[in-house]
Amino acid sequence: MVAVMTETTASSQFVIVMGVSGSGKTTVAKGIAQVMDWLFAEGDDFHPQANVDKMAAGIPLTDEDRWPWLRAIGTWIDEHESDGRSAVVTCSALKRVYRDLLREGRPNVRFCHVDVPEDVLKERLAQRTGHYMPPSLLPSQLATLEPLQAGEPGVVVEARGNPAQVLQEVLDGLGLTAVKPLPKG
Repeated sequence: MVAVMTETTASSQFVIVMGVSGSGKTTVAKGIAQVMDWLFAEGDDFHPQANVDKMAAGIPLTDEDRWPWLRAIGTWIDEHESDGRSAVVTCSALKRVYRDLLREGRPNVRFCHVDVPEDVLKERLAQRTGHYMPPSLLPSQLATLEPLQAGEPGVVVEARGNPAQVLQEVLDGLGLTAVKPLPKG
């Protein structure tokens, strides 16, 4: 685990669980939502159909494809912030400029970068079913990925061990105390 920055002063908090496809973003994000009693959103659900179709065809998204998607996630965060609710959302957030857009005017947004070795990612994607993102797009995601940098609020967690162990590392790295019991091993 590598802590980047974890400070927040807002009453509602938002964690964006980021990383490439197959890294375990959804597992980590659902875990955070469960033990913190926060709202959860799957970032993939914010993609317009044209993006889904493009990825399903094995075509990498461009920045122009991603901007409306990222803005939609930002709007979702804004809606829940105005309600005073904390939440966690998955989003690949591969580039710093994407993360900067997600944080723009949102000082209560932090990131959890789930980092997984490439061989593990390939194995996970080969076994994954029912998702439109084909394993063939992993190389383009890895090439695009810019890990969290100094000055970006969040934590990098190497997803090793069982989901409960990884979740505890995430909570510790973000300075969060679970309000509900962690799932068993």
